[in-house]
Amino acid sequence: MLKGFAVPLSPLATAALTPPPPWHFAGDALAVEFWGDPELSADTLPRGVELDGKGNGHAVALFLDYQFTAQNDEHLDPARYQSRGFAVLLDAIWRGSSIAWCPYAYVDNDAALLRGWICGYPEKIGSVHQTRTFAALSAASAPLASDSRFAAYLSAHGRVLAQARVTLRHKAGDLVGLLDRPTMTRRYFPRLSAGMHDKPAVDELVHLSSDKLVLANLWVGDGELAFPEACGEELDTLCPIKVGRGVRFSFSYSVSDYEILADLTA
Repeated sequence: MLKGFAVPLSPLATAALTPPPPWHFAGDALAVEFWGDPELSADTLPRGVELDGKGNGHAVALFLDYQFTAQNDEHLDPARYQSRGFAVLLDAIWRGSSIAWCPYAYVDNDAALLRGWICGYPEKIGSVHQTRTFAALSAASAPLASDSRFAAYLSAHGRVLAQARVTLRHKAGDLVGLLDRPTMTRRYFPRLSAGMHDKPAVDELVHLSSDKLVLANLWVGDGELAFPEACGEELDTLCPIKVGRGVRFSFSYSVSDYEILADLTA
């Protein structure tokens, strides 16, 4: 009998790309807020979701360096379950409520890619790197201190897609106005059947439930951000017109459920 939460199903269920939830994540993040062209940003939204007019194209570019586990000490398999990722979160509105919408995202391995698709993130394979800090003091370890500098890069298929720098200024207690909106995504799986390419098997707007969210060592400073133009990509259409705060923090959270807000196949 074939078993498993995700493909490939197998006799022992150990070949699956990802184990069943709940899923737990922990890592470090570098983020930069920016403002893009509101008209171009609005073009990335699905039916029923609107750009937040008060934000005037406000968004956040988020670089992640994290590890994952489910229920069987998956974090002890670091080659498979350590990941690096990137996402853009736009300030948007869904039925009068403020949300964060993710039009583009990248990860660096297949397990993270499948988890993202299951959750509705439009992820592609990319290479993401960011400056790290370590407990042992060294010129090679960027300290969490005023005037310390961090950088992050995203590339795919040999092309740089995003680059950021953050100069830390002061420690903070929260991320008000930056990463404080519930995230909404679109689970979309098309059909291969002839004549049904525009009638997906799954097309849902969902709200992801993040349990036990913890933020630590939160530092705020000055941000720099660029989305270079690259063939085969459209991230550069959201290129920053203005850049605001940069932040660096550690995080942990769990995922076990999502709420279906709308079925767009109806």
